[in-house]
Amino acid sequence: MNRFHLIALFAPLLAPLVNAQSAGSPPAGSQFMQIGMIVVLFAVFYFLIIRPQRKRQKEMVSMLDALQVGDEVTTNGGILGKVRKISDAYIVLKVGESMELKFQKNAVLAVLPKGTLKEIDKGE
Repeated sequence: MNRFHLIALFAPLLAPLVNAQSAGSPPAGSQFMQIGMIVVLFAVFYFLIIRPQRKRQKEMVSMLDALQVGDEVTTNGGILGKVRKISDAYIVLKVGESMELKFQKNAVLAVLPKGTLKEIDKGE
């Protein structure tokens, strides 16, 4: 869901706020209504955007912390390889018989099930 979908979703909620400002003197209860709508808007943003992003970020950090030598991984660039060395910020992947490449640790997209690379090699 991109920004434009969110704006279209919340446009009916924001219309009373705009109309209330253009009218003469607002009724006494409208201030509470405006504050309530703003609180609801922030709550919706939190549960639709912020909370799921934090959850994905925590999962990614835990996956990177759990990396071990011998794990089969794929990178953001689509390169598959087996982890040979791990340091704090970098990993070395064996991507061929005699080829090793160094990547930043955060370039790892996913850990693959054991034996995935052998299955791919059999298919070629």
